[in-house]
This record gives sequence, structure tokens and C-alpha cells, in this order.
Amino acid sequence: MTLLNLSLVSAALLVALVFRPWRQLAGGALLSPLLAALVITPWLWALPWLHHMPIQLQLSGACLVLLALGWPLAMLVFGVVALATGWIAPVTPAEQLDMALWLGVVPATLALGLGWVLRRALPHNLFVYILGRAFLGTAACLFATGALAQWTGHALNVAVEPELALVARWLMAWGDAIMTGMVTAVCVAFRPQWLATWSDRLYLRAP
Repeated sequence: MTLLNLSLVSAALLVALVFRPWRQLAGGALLSPLLAALVITPWLWALPWLHHMPIQLQLSGACLVLLALGWPLAMLVFGVVALATGWIAPVTPAEQLDMALWLGVVPATLALGLGWVLRRALPHNLFVYILGRAFLGTAACLFATGALAQWTGHALNVAVEPELALVARWLMAWGDAIMTGMVTAVCVAFRPQWLATWSDRLYLRAP
């Protein structure tokens, strides 16, 4: 399983490098969300190791990072975040690789695909972007990722039956959805330049 995870994460990083994502930082518009992702996301990923509850809270933030930075740059960020999580929490290298895949690469890639579908199936307006991609889309992608992870044997950090674990994944997906939806709505209103996937011309029909 570790070898498969390593192969998938490495493939995502190599594909991301082909697009030379560092070019997105030209002009400095995405520098603030990039630094925020690098500082905040490791703490979200480390939460299960930093508190003691019957059901550990696990947030991803992957869909928000995707909306803010775009897929190629987000893949590089997830690699750095996985390494930084190891400095915050007592996790093994295998667990760091696991987090990079299931908390970063997979949900962000699913969100990228969902965004592509929504742009072609629904009208282009800010409600579709915020509610479709940021809110409902995040819930769907995080739950799908959690279900896939559970099906492939990835352990959720809870000592409950598989059926209850799936319910826990569903509830935690909505936690991510609320966070992503709120931050995205604020950014659309006040800092649209912090969202690499946002376009005034596309979603507001601005000239």
C-alpha cells in the first residue's frame, strides 16, 4: 500500500511540475493564500494527533487550497504540508505519505474534475461557483475520498464499526464544506485575486 501511495503522490507531483506552477506566483497575487495554506493546513492535518476524543476530527482543506492556488501549485503545497505535519505531530513517514494522498491529492483532484463538469453543465455565475464548487462540491469530494479510502483499507482514526466510520466521514466532509464555502465567499467578495480558479469575466460576465 505504501508503494502504491508513493507512486500516486509522485505521479501527481511530476504532472504538476510539467505545468510549472511557480509561474502563478508572478505578480504576487497568490502569495498570501500560498503562505496561509503552508501555515494553516499542517495544523488541520495534525488534529487527530493533537487532541483526544472518541471520534478524531480530521479536516483536509484540500478543496479550498485547490480553489485558491489551482491544481498544479496545490499538489506541491500538499507535499510540503505533509512534511510540515511531521514536525507538528508524531506521525511516521508512511502516515505523512498517506495524508499527502488522501487529505490532499485525491480530494483536490476530484474537486478539479467536479469543477470541470460544473462549468460545462451549469450556468456560469457566482452562486454555482460558491455553492457548487466550494460548498456542495467540497462535501461530495471529501466524502467520496473518505469512502474510497475506507474501501481500500485506509484507517480512519476512530475505533468504531465501518458503517459508523462512514457516517463520521460524511459529517467531517460537511465540516470541510462549511469552512471552504465561507472562506471562498469572503474571498469572492473582498479578495477575488486570491482565488486562481475565479474569473470576473466568466462568473460575473464582466468585460
